[in-house]
Amino acid sequence: MNQLQGFNYGGSPRPRFSFTTKDTDKGTRIQPIKAKAATTEASPFPLLQSPRAEDSPSELEPADPDFYKIGFVRSMRAYGIEFKEGPDGFGVYASKDVEPLRRARVIMEIPLELMLTISQKLPWMFFPDIVPVGHPIFDIINSTDPETGWDLRLACLLLYAFDREDNFWQLYSDFLPSADECPSLLLASEEELSELQDPNLASTMREQQRRALEFWEKNWHSGVPLKIKRLARDSERFIWALSMAQSRCIGMQIRIGALFQDSNMLIPYADMLNHSFQPNCFLHWRFKDRMLEVMINAGQRIKKGDEMTINYMSGQQNNMLMQRYGFSSSVNPWDVIQFSGNARIHLDSFLSVFNISGLPQEYYHNTDRLSSGGDTFVDGAVIAAARTLPTWSDGDVPPIPSMERRAIKELQEECRQMLAAFPTNSKEDQNILDSMPDATRTLEAVVKYRLHRKLFIEKVMQALDLYQERILF
Repeated sequence: MNQLQGFNYGGSPRPRFSFTTKDTDKGTRIQPIKAKAATTEASPFPLLQSPRAEDSPSELEPADPDFYKIGFVRSMRAYGIEFKEGPDGFGVYASKDVEPLRRARVIMEIPLELMLTISQKLPWMFFPDIVPVGHPIFDIINSTDPETGWDLRLACLLLYAFDREDNFWQLYSDFLPSADECPSLLLASEEELSELQDPNLASTMREQQRRALEFWEKNWHSGVPLKIKRLARDSERFIWALSMAQSRCIGMQIRIGALFQDSNMLIPYADMLNHSFQPNCFLHWRFKDRMLEVMINAGQRIKKGDEMTINYMSGQQNNMLMQRYGFSSSVNPWDVIQFSGNARIHLDSFLSVFNISGLPQEYYHNTDRLSSGGDTFVDGAVIAAARTLPTWSDGDVPPIPSMERRAIKELQEECRQMLAAFPTNSKEDQNILDSMPDATRTLEAVVKYRLHRKLFIEKVMQALDLYQERILF
């Protein structure tokens, strides 16, 4: 069983608490987020009103009304979107139709004061600077490896923000996933890691877990001051914070005055945006106002109820997405199969059959030319197949049909051998998923990962069949 189950450091998914607007000890006022008029023709999103339940998709619920009232100093502003909670956590959805424009359109503005930000290189700089001079948490942050310890530093900063009085993240933490709700493999048990059917990834995650545990034991021993000990009284608390830092960190260059700084950032509200390989939004730093903008792509048509997404890591395979974020996809256009044989197929012919254009690092499906059945078949997995299949190209030399057939047969046989090496097949994995509705999030992510790997190999085999049918016969 997962030893980390039952810990709820992120808070409940549906918190019930009230906000006060006055600190009785200090007499200061905490300003709630206020809706401001949008400068575009789109009507502003009513931040102080919860979305109507009847407009929600069947599996989604509007976010708790208190979610819209968190705000310190400057407020977050949102336009034409709703935050909704579904089976997989929070997401951001369009509350109205958006016609394509020639310029990108802003849907969120998040000021620097609400973020947790630390520079990527020495000297460590914090924006805003919430760590007081002489606090021992800085010594812990300073002890990390400057090249590889970015997640440890950000986890320490996050734990300190939870403990600091009247800090924004004390309230926002109630909307972060708890240990039971987080699919990160850092929280996986040994039994769950063994179900990955990927020895290399399992070994990597064991090393990551050992690294986190050793760091906690080194800096949270019995002799540390109480102000440090209470940040993470047990290792599970620290590992949970580390999983939050890894899965929600956004690395980007920000400009503050004349200073350009490469930073690792935890950005509230924007971290609710889910991942897509074909995102409809992107992030932009507006240096004049020191805030992050979430913007809809220029020319993008949005329908009411569409989910707003960004691309977390472009060009990464499923094992990297699983290691960092705890999810995978069967249509990842960057996934790879390692072929060991000498068989090769003709690259230009394969691309032509599936109407794939662009350079290898920028392949895309050209949907302007319609072909019978091809458009519904081509997805990210076929794009990945074009990248990962062994190919040859020699100017204007055409492929020889007999050699292409032989190469296709050898590549498909190698794919069958890969599938036979797995302890389970894709149908068995799907049945396992369907038969365990109450499984932990990590176990669910693990089974999906191995299922997606097999579906990708099967898709490559289908693509080779279709290629042979269309180009050779």
